Amino acid sequence: MNALDIQGLRLRLPGTARPVLDGVDLAVGPGETVALVGESGSGKTLTSRTALGLLPPGAETSGTVLVDGEDVLTTDGRRLRALRSGRAAMIFQDPRAAINPLRRIGDFLTESVRLAGGASAADADRRAAELLDAVGLGPELMRRYPGQLSGGMLQRVMIAAALMGDPVLLLADEPTTALDVTSQAEVVALLGRLRERFGTGLLFVTHDLGLAAAISDRVYVMYAGRIAEHGPAADLFEHPRHPYTAALLAATPALDATPGRLSAIDGQPPDLRRELTGCAFAERCAYATDLCREEAPEIRRGAACHHPLEGSRTDG
Repeated sequence: MNALDIQGLRLRLPGTARPVLDGVDLAVGPGETVALVGESGSGKTLTSRTALGLLPPGAETSGTVLVDGEDVLTTDGRRLRALRSGRAAMIFQDPRAAINPLRRIGDFLTESVRLAGGASAADADRRAAELLDAVGLGPELMRRYPGQLSGGMLQRVMIAAALMGDPVLLLADEPTTALDVTSQAEVVALLGRLRERFGTGLLFVTHDLGLAAAISDRVYVMYAGRIAEHGPAADLFEHPRHPYTAALLAATPALDATPGRLSAIDGQPPDLRRELTGCAFAERCAYATDLCREEAPEIRRGAACHHPLEGSRTDG
């Protein structure tokens, strides 16, 4: 059973002419790291939040979002709260915005376990101390306040808090964006070690393709609320088949690149206030034809494209 299995997810918001998420299929296996990449506004964060039932006001959904076999979109509030405190957890972008600055670190770590009633105060404290040690921090931090810790230390606390309920699924929403380069590398390495140690499935949301290549087993590329391409990380970055994926890679800075201006993708993503006909990327794609503008492509060999780029990939 997959840690996360999303099938045919559509999500529409009030005031939009088309779905914000339009037929998303995505899976994360046990102990697997899957990266979800794309431009800002492509729907990455919204997709990850549906796994916890964190939907915007007025959202209308269809499809299935299974976390450890349970459909988040149809479960009741009680079971959803239990899922959030146990089987699934999220690491947010900015740890300082996610932790109450007036409460001690120990109280923050143990709150969800104590409210769920699954452990005594002593057991919750013991578990918190063990996880602080697992993320490279000492148990003495239990009595400190968030303002006494650096950003990197707070993100480690966030990871420890996410692991308190032994989740089968960990959702990381750009967890290194607010950190310096050294702290970013430490957090990425830590997530990899913890995934191996605890066997937790990890969905890593990022706009950083280099980071996605370094941390993930598989990658999904999202554009305008749709999956444009997916496949094993090494194959997808070595042989991109969708023009959008290739364009993103061309726009990514590289140390060995020829000096000069970075490549850019002309145009803008489709406006949510307008209906979308055909391929979402057609207006920005150099390979687009009338077929692309009239008919939305299905995913074949990992790419949703009528005119995929040549490559050696054979994934489905």
